[in-house]
Amino acid sequence: MNTRLTIDGLSFSYGEADAVSDVALDVKKGEFVGLIGPNGSGKSTILKNLYRALVPDKGAIALDGENLLTMPHKKSALKLGAVGQENDVPFDFLVEEVVAMGRSPHKKLFDFDTDEDRRIVRHALEHLGMEDMAKRHYLNLSGGEKQRVIIARVVAQETDFLLLDEPTNHLDISYQLQIFDFVKRLGVTVLSAMHDLNMAALYCDRIYVLKNGEAVLRGVPEEVLTPENILSVFGVRCDVSVHPATGKIAITYLPEAMGGVKHKTTP
Repeated sequence: MNTRLTIDGLSFSYGEADAVSDVALDVKKGEFVGLIGPNGSGKSTILKNLYRALVPDKGAIALDGENLLTMPHKKSALKLGAVGQENDVPFDFLVEEVVAMGRSPHKKLFDFDTDEDRRIVRHALEHLGMEDMAKRHYLNLSGGEKQRVIIARVVAQETDFLLLDEPTNHLDISYQLQIFDFVKRLGVTVLSAMHDLNMAALYCDRIYVLKNGEAVLRGVPEEVLTPENILSVFGVRCDVSVHPATGKIAITYLPEAMGGVKHKTTP
């Protein structure tokens, strides 16, 4: 299996505070790789360094064997599509106009949208169940609807490597499952920050666990998502079993009355 992404020694700090320290990871072609960890563990910071909203303090990032940090932005936009947590659109565009922005890496500066572009935008909206909202104003949408529009935009970008920063954070459970099922069906390479461990167990081929800005665990879900590891990293007691319907591990969190006393993780 070809390696698409390699990160070696990635470090980034916000002022005096180290957000990510000496992180190494890799993603192979066609894999769905998850980043999990407590709030503030560095998941979003890693992704922002990958889609170049931030510049690493040190470390190397290779995408398809090339230095991502010196790659022309248009070239990286043809290879990587990103869905971040902050998806503010500064002007009141129509939904279809926001999705059409995903076509920008495929165009020259003054190119107009073609019939093919419009077909791709319509197709992306249909996949997200938003074809009836194409003419609505983005700023009038709910948080969950806005998130689905942003995901449609990255689908319209037609890249084969997606960076997802908790992409279903504002969505109800039916849309969470729909989005992850859809991403899996695309057959693309995915690196996704996830907060729901059961979703990570369902969809991820491999998982990296972050704690205090460091990658402390890595492996397939069955290796990583054990009661001992979850207690150590998240400070929560749980039961882990294989679900008979999915064949995947399922995590049941134990309330305090059942011995699930929450322990603070060390800073």
